[in-house]
Amino acid sequence: MATQPFLDSTFAVRWSQHTPEQIAPAIEAALSGAQAAIDAIAQRDLAALTYANTFLALEQATEELNYAWGKVTHLQSVDDSPALRDAHNALLPAVSAFSARIALNPALWLRLKTFAATPAAAALTGIHRRFLDETVEEFRQAGADLPEAERARLEALQTELAEVTQKYGENVLDATNAWELVVTDAARLRGLPEHAIATAKRNAEAKGLGTPDAPAWRFTLHQPSQEPVMTYADDESLRREVWTAATAVGAAAPHDNAALVQKIIALRDEKARLLGKPHFADLVLARRMACSGEKALAFIADMHRRAGAAFGRECAELEEFKARQTGAPRAVLKAWEVGYWSEKLRQERYDFDDEVLRPYLPMDRVIAGLFDLAGRVFGLRITERPAGAVEVWHPEVKFYDLHDAAGRHLGSFYADWYPREPKRGGAWMGYLVTGGPQPDGSRAPHLGYICGNLTPPAEGKPALLAHDEVETIFHEFGHLLHHLLGEVEIKSLNGVNVAWDFVELPSQIMENWCWQRESLDLFARHHETGAPIPAEIFEKMTAAKNFRSACATIRQVQFARMDLLLHMRAPEFVTGDIEVQARALVADCMIPTEPAGRTIVKRFGHLFSDPVGYAAGYYSYKWAEVLDADAFTRFQREGVFNAKVGAEFVAHILSQGNSAEPAELYRRFMGRDPDLAALLVRNGLVAG
Repeated sequence: MATQPFLDSTFAVRWSQHTPEQIAPAIEAALSGAQAAIDAIAQRDLAALTYANTFLALEQATEELNYAWGKVTHLQSVDDSPALRDAHNALLPAVSAFSARIALNPALWLRLKTFAATPAAAALTGIHRRFLDETVEEFRQAGADLPEAERARLEALQTELAEVTQKYGENVLDATNAWELVVTDAARLRGLPEHAIATAKRNAEAKGLGTPDAPAWRFTLHQPSQEPVMTYADDESLRREVWTAATAVGAAAPHDNAALVQKIIALRDEKARLLGKPHFADLVLARRMACSGEKALAFIADMHRRAGAAFGRECAELEEFKARQTGAPRAVLKAWEVGYWSEKLRQERYDFDDEVLRPYLPMDRVIAGLFDLAGRVFGLRITERPAGAVEVWHPEVKFYDLHDAAGRHLGSFYADWYPREPKRGGAWMGYLVTGGPQPDGSRAPHLGYICGNLTPPAEGKPALLAHDEVETIFHEFGHLLHHLLGEVEIKSLNGVNVAWDFVELPSQIMENWCWQRESLDLFARHHETGAPIPAEIFEKMTAAKNFRSACATIRQVQFARMDLLLHMRAPEFVTGDIEVQARALVADCMIPTEPAGRTIVKRFGHLFSDPVGYAAGYYSYKWAEVLDADAFTRFQREGVFNAKVGAEFVAHILSQGNSAEPAELYRRFMGRDPDLAALLVRNGLVAG
């Protein structure tokens, strides 16, 4: 519809027409259409119900709304503005209320239940049986069987949760963008890598700061700016300033999230109890691999037990190392010293500095190598559309098409890798269009996107990445493949719409190829000479891979335990000092420092920037690490470029979405249940 771009389903989106003033008419029209479609199902003659006019009709009822709203939320993530935020927030209550009402519509639920009890429903097989069962369970879990008063309260809860979590995320973004540190004394930059200094200088120039005779360097809380300071800056006061600002995100007026965290926890707890669960963790995990909060907590406790002793040793050795280097008595480190002294210790122990890898990891070669790898392992061909051939939301964004070996256009995607102030932090994947098998036997292409905040190009040089940034690209690309390779004809069961403790398997397994010599040689080439990473550097890099791996493991345990306990014992945390309370839950998982480190409870977007998100599900990262480490052992045994193993991974995992239970899909690929030992070996916590 030319007058309503957000409703226009043209595959190559015309982003320039998607302006804030277009949002309200588009979303209001989509809401009206979706409600009419829901009402039509809810008014069906009970004697004339079919699978097509109930379950399939429900699947199609919200398609236009989901598509339009998906573009609104995407734009807010990559190109936020006051007008866009206002337009989004004005419609958010209506969209949230509509979504909450679907499962709480008694007439609709009656039609679904009635058809589900028929012989025709019993005769359904395959994906259609799966869809019916999943939908029925989803409605029950969402409160479809509740009495009217409880249904009304639940609907209000959902709307309020959407608004409060939206505000939490805005506070994190606004607090991040509100801070800057402008340095005018070059001596304070000692120890920083050349790329970080150049980026800070460019950043200052872009803000009109400094002159050729009196240069300035501007630092922000975006990761590519913050991380080099905390890792390399010899000036302790510089690190302290950045640490103080970073830990204050979401914790100081006017962006203080303390009360919002308590409100979110309370609302989630009330929701769980309304739905007959003792706490929010049991509610959200009921249909995930872990099944319950207690099982997820037991999994995390087991991980803590296995890595705890090594964690203690790593903390002690860092204190001893600093004491040796400075001649001072051994003592706990300052909170802003951990990254700095860790890097010094790693360089001494392995004579290895991550920065030596940057010249070998230019963005263009990394992307080309990733696509080459996708061709060798998964039989895919990825081509970039010429600049200007497809509209994008920012000039840095690129657009690609993905085909299989038979030449089928499986999907396309946007890639947006560099930080900008209107763009949220972190890295993520999302989708705009779900294609896949069509009723007429054809296959429509999928459309997705991958975004990040990676080191941008320096003046006269390409973007030279840190190795962990390369891992980020591979990770998000794995999520993207999960969407683009989907062969599930029910859109809501396609791709990444799987149990959250399974969704990270396709992404995390991709990171393994960032450590294999054969795959590194595809893309890790010096940006000037084209030479591969020298053998000596590769050996040091792999030797240093598991440096302080217990600390990294316990850090994830910390986040997961805090998440689970906040949601399993919510009434304890709805009043009081949330930072003090959260820290008490995880103090034994935090590196001892002076002053004591702060938790990320007030800036934990994974947990609190969405009505559900990773809430009570952050353990999923570690859970999926077990899956990915174990699954990659097949490639290690049979060949990291083995096309047969790659084809089986596509056939059993990447193409299957939520067409079967995750454990069953995993068994189809591996022939057995997952083995935790593979992760412990990979992390160097036990011998291989």
